Amino acid sequence: MAYEIPVTQARAELADLINRVVYGAERVVVTRHGKPLVALVSAADLERLEKLDAVGDERVIRSVSGVHGSAPASASGERQRFGIAAEHRGPGVS
Repeated sequence: MAYEIPVTQARAELADLINRVVYGAERVVVTRHGKPLVALVSAADLERLEKLDAVGDERVIRSVSGVHGSAPASASGERQRFGIAAEHRGPGVS
């Protein structure tokens, strides 16, 4: 669970918050009017998030390639012409 702090208080305590993140291995969520605004995370956490994001991007690219390669003959020319990477399948079809 992340430690939450209002933005006005975070401004006054930024150095302490950085220490909590770096040395206390905490995550800090800065809020405005009770809603999450930004998060302070360690550099190691950020690196893990970026790696997960890159893996997710690769999965999307593979999925799009698979859809494009399996297009029905009647629509394949249109998909290629307009760069459409998805197709509608009726309800209940996965």
